[in-house]
Amino acid sequence: MKNVWVVVASSSKCRIFTQEKHNGPLQQLEQLENSEAETPAREINTDRPGRAFDSAGQGRHAMGHSVDPVEQETIRFAKKVATTIENGRKQDAFDRLVLVSDPSFLGHLRPALSSATHQRVSTEIAKNLADADPEAVRAALPYRI
Repeated sequence: MKNVWVVVASSSKCRIFTQEKHNGPLQQLEQLENSEAETPAREINTDRPGRAFDSAGQGRHAMGHSVDPVEQETIRFAKKVATTIENGRKQDAFDRLVLVSDPSFLGHLRPALSSATHQRVSTEIAKNLADADPEAVRAALPYRI
C-alpha cells in the first residue's frame, strides 16, 4: 500500500494521521494548534485603525479593515497547515492525501496548497472532526482511502 496522509483540520487544530493498511487504524504523526482561534476579534485587533488623507481635499478619515481579524488568523493557520503538507509532499512522505475539514476552513486550505499537492488529494470530506478520536475519524472515511 502506498503512504496515505489523513489531514483532519479546523480553524483551531490540525492533526495529521497515517495509515498502514487499507482498513487499519490511524496513527497520529503531528498536531498543530492555532492559539488565536478562540481569541475574540476585539482582543486580536486592539490598536485603533490608522488614519489617511483623502485623495482630493483636506479631509482625513480612519482606515477600515478589509478582513475580519478572526478570519485573518484562520487564513494564517490554513497557510501554516498547507506549509506542513507541502513539506511532507516534498519529502515524499505520502502518495495520497485525504483532507477532512469543516467547510469554511477547507475553503481557506485549498488555495494554500500547490497544484502538485492537489494532484495527490484522493478524498475530501467537508466535516469538522478535529476533536474526534482516531476511531471516529476512520469511521467517517471510505473503506479504501
